Amino acid sequence: MDKIEVRGARTHNLKNISLSIPRNKLVMVTGLSGSGKSSLVFDTLYAEGQRRYIESLSVYARQFFCSMDKPDVDHIQGLSPAIAIEQKFNSHNPRSTVGTITEIYDHLRLLFSRIGEVRCPEHNIVLVAQTVSQMVDQVLTQKAGRRLMLLAPIATARNAEHINILEYLAIQGYIRIRIDGKLYDLSDAPAALKHRKKHILEVVVDRFYVRKNISIRLAESFETTLQLSRGIAIVADMDDVNQKELFFSSTFSCPLCGYSMCALEPRMFSFNNPLGACSVCEGLGVQQYFDPKRVVLNPQLSLADGAVQGWGPQNLYYFQILLSLSEYLNFDIETPYSSLNEKIRTIILYGSGKDNIPFKYINDRGDSCIQYHPFEGVLNNIERRYKKTESHIVREELAKFINSRHCTSCSGTRLRLEARHVFIENINLPTILEMSVANVINFFYNLPLSGQRAIIAESIIKEINYRLRFLVNVGLEYLSMSRRAETLSGGEAQRIRLASQIGSGLVGVMYILDEPSIGLHQRDNNRLLNTLIYLRDLGNTVIVVEHDEDAIRAADHIIDIGPAAGRHGGYVVAEGNIEVIKNQAKSLTGQYLSGKRKIIVPKNRVQPNVSKMLILTGASGNNLKNITLVIPVGLFTCITGVSGSGKSTLINDTLLPVVKSKLSGMTIAQSPKPYRKITGLEHFDKVIDIDQSAIGRTSRSNPATYTGIFMPIRELFANVSESRLRGYKASRFSFNIRGGRCEACRGDGVIKVEMHFLPNIYVSCDECGGKRYNRETLQIQYKGKNIYEVLEMTIEDAFYFFDAIPILSRKLKTMINVGLSYICLGQSATTLSGGEAQRVKLARELSKCSTGKTLYIFDEPTTGLHFADIQKLLEVLCQLRTKGNTIIVIEHHLDVIKTADWIIDLGPEGGQKGGEILVQGTPEIVAKCKKSHTARFLKSILKNF
Repeated sequence: MDKIEVRGARTHNLKNISLSIPRNKLVMVTGLSGSGKSSLVFDTLYAEGQRRYIESLSVYARQFFCSMDKPDVDHIQGLSPAIAIEQKFNSHNPRSTVGTITEIYDHLRLLFSRIGEVRCPEHNIVLVAQTVSQMVDQVLTQKAGRRLMLLAPIATARNAEHINILEYLAIQGYIRIRIDGKLYDLSDAPAALKHRKKHILEVVVDRFYVRKNISIRLAESFETTLQLSRGIAIVADMDDVNQKELFFSSTFSCPLCGYSMCALEPRMFSFNNPLGACSVCEGLGVQQYFDPKRVVLNPQLSLADGAVQGWGPQNLYYFQILLSLSEYLNFDIETPYSSLNEKIRTIILYGSGKDNIPFKYINDRGDSCIQYHPFEGVLNNIERRYKKTESHIVREELAKFINSRHCTSCSGTRLRLEARHVFIENINLPTILEMSVANVINFFYNLPLSGQRAIIAESIIKEINYRLRFLVNVGLEYLSMSRRAETLSGGEAQRIRLASQIGSGLVGVMYILDEPSIGLHQRDNNRLLNTLIYLRDLGNTVIVVEHDEDAIRAADHIIDIGPAAGRHGGYVVAEGNIEVIKNQAKSLTGQYLSGKRKIIVPKNRVQPNVSKMLILTGASGNNLKNITLVIPVGLFTCITGVSGSGKSTLINDTLLPVVKSKLSGMTIAQSPKPYRKITGLEHFDKVIDIDQSAIGRTSRSNPATYTGIFMPIRELFANVSESRLRGYKASRFSFNIRGGRCEACRGDGVIKVEMHFLPNIYVSCDECGGKRYNRETLQIQYKGKNIYEVLEMTIEDAFYFFDAIPILSRKLKTMINVGLSYICLGQSATTLSGGEAQRVKLARELSKCSTGKTLYIFDEPTTGLHFADIQKLLEVLCQLRTKGNTIIVIEHHLDVIKTADWIIDLGPEGGQKGGEILVQGTPEIVAKCKKSHTARFLKSILKNF
């Protein structure tokens, strides 16, 4: 069978569609956001493929899987086993890294355990474990006739043990001993020992001439020596003391300090195993601590003005402590904190030690008393309260002062001292993990191994390079193996999983991907497409939900779902190759691909005012090269550059936390990356960060609650005459509190069934039928609908339903304008994609009254958007700009870049080869930069206008 036949698909908004999808081809499914693409691909094809695969297993195996419902479809024929690679997959485990996800780290551990060189941490001596036979053979390679002696170093814990050791050796029959490099008879040795001085004792086990027939004698002598010295032997020249001595060890032991290590094995290099993990941070690489910079946010303030957060005049108890401290230490509490001398600032933060200080305390009645005790210090006080409090509110408040830093023991490498001192050609494992993927490939390509080590390493290095190459092919050569999985974007995480799937080499599988081009620069698009084509050529069916024009043009078969979103979508508008789609008049996608519709480049761009600039100087976080960022106030600025060039570090990790902290005057959870100074903040009164993070972590959060629509709706229901007769208030219509909600499911609509050793199962509540509310609450209706039916409405339906209510219609209209007409008011926040969550946040901010002095920061807002949706988004951004606000957008999409007023391009490459500002200016200026990859693609698109 060469096709997947789908008949009568009605999942979600699909309108009983039927289509044929060619097998072993690269298929692109496109269409407007909310038109039904994911309903067809993920909720129908993938869901049915998974269900059939599970049903093919034995009864015993099926008991370990949750039962899967059959999608609403009449018939699907020709399905293969399905593997879905979605955006939403992203690990929040702090132990998960790029290396562990791709399993490259497992191969590196194996490599270091097999060919690694152990070194002494103190003396940097290579430690080699040898057998007795190897020791004998090495001695016999010396010049024949040399007079040598075999010594056994004797370790002593205390000087007083020296005499006892000498007596023991004499009883055992030994005659000579070397003390501090000088040879003595055992009978004369006590006179050479000095009281309270640590001596180096080495007993002479054997003396011999080098000749061929003494191998058996040497073997016995070495065995005796190793037993006596716990694995160390020394061979010294008897005639020439200047000759270099030979050191031998049966374990990985240092002859100078006694440092030793057991035999190498892979688990010794795992930070998830106690044998390899740093004992201080337990393999996390970071430590949490109470940061003085967060406690004293503004050092220019005095203690009386609240320089120490929580210890100002508003908190009388702690302020009295500071007053008493100022009297004792004789400093003015009105003096700016930064002007106090270092000793006083240290005492304020860390305490007075054992010094008793008179503190004056005043009770509620105004009575005062003097108590003498040491001052524990602000940081110690906060830490003590954080550990002992049982109040969640207090704990959350104090947690704002916590920051993270590299572990002081392992310096962030996560590994124990022993694992960090195993080397391959002078490079240890943590150093390799910190390299970019491209640099790791170069390291192994130039690795000079020979002999037995080369044979052992060959197959391991081959597998490592094989996996690294796939990461390069999907545009991730800038990542390091130590990069935490939780810091990856949705697109990066998806491409890592794609690289892992390619490495598995499966054939006959149906791969389903969700916009793999997210976060990818135009330069890297071809590499990603070649990877998808490689998967297809292996003999797989590759189905991709995608909006990227290059990807659509590269497809063997295109399915366009539409014609619009929500209830107006769900139809197959067009299917076939690129020419068929372009010639289909009803296809909105085809109109953009053929050029009949296009996003126009603005004729006149807003010019910057040189006197109104936001300037961030000396940004040097991660790979940034001490750069200065200049953002024109009141303009639409686009931050561009190849993946890994430093865009997110500059904007999300440096500029955003700095501006948030400075404008709010409060401690924020995220500390900014290193920078020198920032100017121009007087032009702003607030900053709004609109990213792709979820709008809520539980099913109770939804667009209605997040945007503030739900409260007016509840008040409407509370004002219905029946509600007033029954005495219902607005709280009656909340599913979060007792009263109106269904108590059987506590307002969730589903009940969680905990399964031992199995995933939890969620079943619809029998009491309310999944409606969340009790029967009495559902009896109240507004315009013929109850509260549950209102929450099930789409945004578009709700807009017409509440058109007479200005506060609701205004907010609902804003959500329609940003392309969210198809989602439901009560749709669980956990089911929204990153792009949908971002647009919900945008709608909430747009519905507020603008001051014209807001800084908006967007992180790839085109995620999940069709060409037509992008045009709507650009109109919204331009409206914000027209009102005087400043817009900063991190983006790769050329349609957004070409319409921006100002572009700042980073590069030239990703990782350590990036971190520089290559060019900044209007799109026309940037397009002339020869060093910029963005300029090359921008130049070609501007030519068409």
